[in-house]
Amino acid sequence: MPELEEKTEEKPVRIQVCLAQAGIASRRACETLITEGRVRVNGRIITLGEKMLPGDELRLDGCLVQPESRLRYLALHKPPGYLCSSHDPQNRPLALDLLPRNIRERLYSVGRLDYFSSGLIIFTNDGKFAALTGHPRAGIEKEYIVEASGQIPDTVLQAFASGLTIDGVYYRARNIEKLGRKSLRIVLVEGKNREIRRVFSHFHLHPARLHRIRIGPVLLGTLERGGARPLTEQEIQAFKDTAQADIPE
Repeated sequence: MPELEEKTEEKPVRIQVCLAQAGIASRRACETLITEGRVRVNGRIITLGEKMLPGDELRLDGCLVQPESRLRYLALHKPPGYLCSSHDPQNRPLALDLLPRNIRERLYSVGRLDYFSSGLIIFTNDGKFAALTGHPRAGIEKEYIVEASGQIPDTVLQAFASGLTIDGVYYRARNIEKLGRKSLRIVLVEGKNREIRRVFSHFHLHPARLHRIRIGPVLLGTLERGGARPLTEQEIQAFKDTAQADIPE
């Protein structure tokens, strides 16, 4: 009597995860697409929190969504005056436009730099990698050089290093070092929205230049302004080795 083939049960996956793994956008941005009613599974508009099976038909704005066949990981040196977004109603320049023209896959940024800031940013179409490197629990460090328009008092360093609350939000630098009267080296982990600018503003300071030089194991190095390069296999693996927590699906 022939042996019966054991069936492997397919587990349902959150739909924002499927969208991110297909290179549509970051997981958080995909959640927004779902709440806007732009995502359908098997012809039905779905809501945030629903899951799907691998054989289900997934569509965004009526277009079939399929997993990326090639995963990309790029480091970009973003100049000031570029927006980390897939589009801008004001038609400002996009950091995406600086990526090599021969890349056909749809990439999105892992984390962001604001419009006026410069330095290292990573683009990918790998949703799992984006979740790993972008989630606060992963413990990925981000290092910045900040130059202020005026002298920076030692009280700023002391407060940021020990932690402070501004408008109900807690901010704390993992490491902070004075480089000169008007410049600091700051290492963040969680990287809340506009964290450095909010802390500076709290002390009536203005960061005339905010420049990111490192994300986890990846250094900006000598990458020219506006230039991009692929991450090495060693850098990609180092990100995974650096993560200090499992990121939930």
